[in-house]
Amino acid sequence: MSLDDAEGVISPEEMQTIKQSLENESLNSAAEKIQKYFDQLDKTVLNMAVTGVSGKGKSTFINTIRGLGDEEEASAPTGETETTMDATPYSHPKFPNIKLWDLPGIGTEKFRPDQYLEQVGFQRYDFFIIISSERFTCNDANLAREIHKMGKHFYFARSKVDESLRAKAVRKNDYNETSTLKLIREDCITGLQKLGVESPRVFLISSFDPEKYDFTLLQEEMEKDLPQEKRHVFLLALPNITESVYQKKKKALQSDIWRVALLSGAAAAVPITGLGFAVDVKVLKREISKYYRAFGLDKASLRSLADRVKVPVEELRKVTKSGIKEDLTDEIVIKMLTKVAGGGLMASKGVASMLPLFGSLASGGIAFCTSYCVLKSCLEELAEDANLVLLRAFPNEAPKGKCV
Repeated sequence: MSLDDAEGVISPEEMQTIKQSLENESLNSAAEKIQKYFDQLDKTVLNMAVTGVSGKGKSTFINTIRGLGDEEEASAPTGETETTMDATPYSHPKFPNIKLWDLPGIGTEKFRPDQYLEQVGFQRYDFFIIISSERFTCNDANLAREIHKMGKHFYFARSKVDESLRAKAVRKNDYNETSTLKLIREDCITGLQKLGVESPRVFLISSFDPEKYDFTLLQEEMEKDLPQEKRHVFLLALPNITESVYQKKKKALQSDIWRVALLSGAAAAVPITGLGFAVDVKVLKREISKYYRAFGLDKASLRSLADRVKVPVEELRKVTKSGIKEDLTDEIVIKMLTKVAGGGLMASKGVASMLPLFGSLASGGIAFCTSYCVLKSCLEELAEDANLVLLRAFPNEAPKGKCV
């Protein structure tokens, strides 16, 4: 982790963004604004509503998005009988501001179609996922129309596709997976059109095999429909099941590196002995730990993935190369900073010429560049670890985020 100069470390586009952020600002006031930005992200709540009648896969879908198996502690209860009599929230275990709401099935005696949205607190949710393991019903179609009238997004998810494919394979001698999936999709779309839904999109999913079929495509549609701040939060919480997911996470985290580096350098809380500058180590430690969680490299995420793909968890840990530990200490982060401090000093000369503020605060420029280099290196290495784990977990699938 060494640098020759600022070029190649901070892109011209990013440098322009930093310039604009610091224009007519003191370092402290710029840091204050950045802190408010992160505070706002921390407070951003995302509410996802999942609805459908019992036994159609709602709870398993919720657990999969949360990175949990059905039998794990804090998972949503599953069953063929109606287990949900009220709108029940389930927080994401690593990102608690993301809540998935298990809504009661529409059309029961307690939840009549004309009163359903009001009863479940419609305004609370950012979007709705309407799940069925067979054809969608008149109640599903009515609900979709009401959601559309009120200006919110909804998605039809045809669940348990893996079970449908297995059943077809047993019964048909000329079974073909691609053509069978096409028939299932067309059947769902035609049924919804007959019920008066215009141009319905149906996503074919298996919560037990989320790396297959349309699960990733569904996630991409949900992400696209969210406002920027909620999109960021949503991305970080997605299960790491395809290359496209972790690449998007990497890009989202990368966009914040300069902000975290400036925040760390401005705070100047921990002097680095013999190097003449100080940084806020806790800021760096918190950000690197977020990388770890977002890429699913923490113990709980690896154990859950190992259980799902029937691979010993040690096999998944063994393929990682970064050596970055989950339980970071201040001392470990300081060692990282010390290792790149020379490069940070060189880079700061280039930064100082472009950012006059750092020219008058030489130690601030060095702290900023050194923190930036540490974060960039950690992000690259942990993203590569995530890729290696993905390849080991799905050696035959080589998932790229593509859907049939």
